[in-house]
Amino acid sequence: MDHRHLSQDEVNELIHQSHKAKEFSYSPYSKFRVGAALKTRDGRVFTGCNVENACYNLGVCAERNVIAKAVSEGYKDFIAIAIASDMEKEFISPCGGCRQVMREFGGKWDVYLTKLNKSYEKMTVDELLPRSFGPDDLSKKVSNIPSNH
Repeated sequence: MDHRHLSQDEVNELIHQSHKAKEFSYSPYSKFRVGAALKTRDGRVFTGCNVENACYNLGVCAERNVIAKAVSEGYKDFIAIAIASDMEKEFISPCGGCRQVMREFGGKWDVYLTKLNKSYEKMTVDELLPRSFGPDDLSKKVSNIPSNH
């Protein structure tokens, strides 16, 4: 799969969309708003936000929400995601679960970690989750260890 880089205007627009998506965050418990904008190889942009729940572990992160939204509409080939929060001094970084969900769709696509002022740090999924486990690992040969049954 070829790796397409975004132009600076495309990066700025994706970041803008992620910050706009943050406005829809449902985060009454943590008050930590997160938005994400995901760009497909054919140029479509999906947006999503975090959705918390009174049963805390049922909350859904913005990154997983936007990926599920895109996949549910038939898209699985992503080139970039921008993530936004209200943090001023540090770049927002996806949790481990979101990193693994992003990895499901490849490791070579870009992740834009932003601050409130829309400055960003660009990484790839592979850089965020080195030596990761992915779909291709399921087809690798494993040793025939005898069963104890």
